Amino acid sequence: MKNPVYINSIASISPLGTTREEIWDNYKTNQHFIEQHDFSGSEAFAAILSSKQKAEVENLRNSESRFKGLDNSVLYSIISARTALKEAKWEKGESIGINIGSSRGATQLFEKHHKEFIEKGKVGVLASPSTTLGNISSWVAQDFRTSGPDISHSVTCSTGLHAVLNGVVWLQSGFADKFVVGGSEAALTPFTIAQMKAMKIYATKDLKYPCQALNMEKEHNSMVLGEAAGVACISQNPENSIAKISGIGYATEELKHSVSISANGTCFQKSMKMAIGDIAMSEIDAVVMHAPGTIKGDEAEINAIKAIFGNDLPALTSNKWKIGHTFGASGILSMELAILMLQHDEFIPVPFSAISKAPKKLENILVNAVGFGGNAVSILISKN
Repeated sequence: MKNPVYINSIASISPLGTTREEIWDNYKTNQHFIEQHDFSGSEAFAAILSSKQKAEVENLRNSESRFKGLDNSVLYSIISARTALKEAKWEKGESIGINIGSSRGATQLFEKHHKEFIEKGKVGVLASPSTTLGNISSWVAQDFRTSGPDISHSVTCSTGLHAVLNGVVWLQSGFADKFVVGGSEAALTPFTIAQMKAMKIYATKDLKYPCQALNMEKEHNSMVLGEAAGVACISQNPENSIAKISGIGYATEELKHSVSISANGTCFQKSMKMAIGDIAMSEIDAVVMHAPGTIKGDEAEINAIKAIFGNDLPALTSNKWKIGHTFGASGILSMELAILMLQHDEFIPVPFSAISKAPKKLENILVNAVGFGGNAVSILISKN
């Protein structure tokens, strides 16, 4: 990177909470938010928003007529963006770029309209515009009346961190001064759950911790889905910033299977090396891993980290054992965890993992994400 990019604020809505204090308090416990739920007659583990958060979403939906037909993925983003923009002290009407992506987009609304089509042979007038992926960024732009570019995209599970990459490039090119970046996912539907189960990667064991991310001794896949949105305000202005992005990396590897990466995590190795750059490996204190809780996925990322760092591994952690895998939002939530650990100078381990141990210091934390398609992103977050 030419110059560091500063994180002026970050906000999210997830089973962990919506305020920074609540989220940090929930990180400091060994409690998780994964429970069995009924998805149209099929039981599955999932991490859902609290009843209080659901009420907040419905209040937003009913606050203005224009919000009534929007998917939850859009509403989650608006809630998070309002908080992030307020904390950054960015004003309505400013020239602010927006890039908030999603792996699945308007999943719930799309399935609703598709069901209506199957049953009645027709759909409502707003079926098409309300289910486009571009809805997320464009509605946040509408809500805040920004005049900068607004972009939506899907790079599967690394979508949120790809938004960070895009924002950094826009800022460093000089075409924008401020950018809102993030990801949103509201894909807890029977069809999506069925897709995950079909790949034989979903958790089936009713354990104390159903998602066994970073348990390298597990014998069964244990991925669990969650719902969330996360948004960060980034700029090249260090004033009132909460952390900085000191490195970015990305890579794509040749696929041998449509849902897997190589055993040695080649794309992870390349993205981490790029993000670290000229910084000494010993200066990387921790990695917030993608670690979906699958046997091969966790092993590939660990193998990549070992290939990069050798025997002197940084501290390793993940948040998916708490809130499941939130697809396109997951990378931003991992980035939020990294920032919180830097701010509080406290490492959050995975309680059942033998390899998740606290570091001696916390100054530089690497955040990883990867998605279907063999695409990896690594972001290096540092204290100011």
